[in-house]
Amino acid sequence: MGKSRTKNQKKSRVTADQVAEETYGSVPHTFVFHRGQIGKNVGQLVMDMRRVMEPFTAKSLKVQKNNVLKDFVTVAGPLGITQFSIFTKTENGLNMRLARLPKGPTLYFRVTKYTLIKDVVSSLKRHRMHDQQFSHHPLVVLNNFGTEGMQIKLMATMFQNMFPSINVHMISLNSIKRCVLLNYDPVSQEVEFRHYSLKVVPVGMSRGVKKLIQEKCPNMSKLADISELLVKGVNLSESEAEQDGDHNITELPQVYSGHGNMASQQSAVRLTEIGPRMTLQLVKILEGMGDGNILYHSILTKSEEELQEMLNRKDARLKEKAERKKTQEQNIALKKEKRDENKKKSLEGIKRTRQQEGQVSDDEVEDPGDQAPAEESEDEAEYYRQAVGEEPDEDMFSGAKRKHSPGKSLRPFKKRKLSQGKATPQDKQNFKSPNRSKQASPGGKRFENRKAVEGRSRFRKSEGRKKFGNKGERGYRFTGQKIGGQNVFKGRQKGAGRKKDFNHKKGKG
Repeated sequence: MGKSRTKNQKKSRVTADQVAEETYGSVPHTFVFHRGQIGKNVGQLVMDMRRVMEPFTAKSLKVQKNNVLKDFVTVAGPLGITQFSIFTKTENGLNMRLARLPKGPTLYFRVTKYTLIKDVVSSLKRHRMHDQQFSHHPLVVLNNFGTEGMQIKLMATMFQNMFPSINVHMISLNSIKRCVLLNYDPVSQEVEFRHYSLKVVPVGMSRGVKKLIQEKCPNMSKLADISELLVKGVNLSESEAEQDGDHNITELPQVYSGHGNMASQQSAVRLTEIGPRMTLQLVKILEGMGDGNILYHSILTKSEEELQEMLNRKDARLKEKAERKKTQEQNIALKKEKRDENKKKSLEGIKRTRQQEGQVSDDEVEDPGDQAPAEESEDEAEYYRQAVGEEPDEDMFSGAKRKHSPGKSLRPFKKRKLSQGKATPQDKQNFKSPNRSKQASPGGKRFENRKAVEGRSRFRKSEGRKKFGNKGERGYRFTGQKIGGQNVFKGRQKGAGRKKDFNHKKGKG
């Protein structure tokens, strides 16, 4: 059973987490993305630059076509992003922008040459690149940035602030696995960007001893004694012994990972390029984040009078914009006031009209836009009396619509489930259509000049109880009906079968 954590261990764990969080929040973070159509190779260059800026970058950042620069600026604040590296492609070539958040400046570079990681690695005989190297930020090295010029100093500051700063007294050497070199050429005014993998090996010993230390035992079958290996270093290829000199040999202040790299011992620092490569040329520097005054331009040069004229034009545009915005706000306020006044007049007119008609009082008149109008239902019985001139049956309009109040909503008609027995008159009334009279044409006419209600009352008010023939004559359905002296339907005898016999006799002319 393992030991439980003590109170001091818990406090130390919490303190370490707080320090790590503060340290992570204090270092610069970068967004690397593209704008517009770029192509496959430039898209791979964007991914390679994210690889260089790890671990303090968004390596899985998704960019959509409808995204604008304002979207990235909005997201960058809560995430603690301090720099933008934006790639764009035009007809003339590839461009890169470095922007400092939130207020600039913004540096515009032209990428004259670039090489991807896959191309650099494929050109090497033996490359050194693994995932553990990207768990720590790279060490940035600036060369030849001490020349005179405001743009050179500002460019060096921008490159330096893209990577976390180091404290030489507290840093651990094992956290330095990569190096970024930025070299400025004053003649061509170009910046060379290089990315290297860093390796430290011990020096001051023979090649045979290095082999034994590195746990790579050579073939000693042809040696008479092991001293031949340690002293002469026979049977070893020249490619296994790399040339070191004063330019890369140093004394280690700490123990470094690797066999033989001890403190206060001389070791050689070797760099292996892993890419990408870029050759950058500064075009211009803007004061703000994507907009503002031009602080430097490599192509266009302007005098003091021209710069002052540009500033005056800019101030005039800003004043005009402010006045236009103020005028728009005043127009909106006037339109709103006029709309409220017209609405008030309309309500007063509605009240006046209804008071004259005597429908409602002043207190009952409300804003017609606040509630739905009340639904009015027609009195079908009264309509029947006016159209036909007779009194309707008692059960004819029993299922008519009721008048609904304005506040109540209509609900769908719910059918009642009938029992298996005989239906009651009330059930029959519930299933009658309430819109029966509305389906008829104006005047009660359905087919030419025939009235629908008259046809219905003819069958209801037939004399006696004789609807079809005489009572008791079960074998005949229609009797006594002749047209032009001829029988139209011939009676069917009882038990004559299902077949109907229709005989049509021709009349004599």
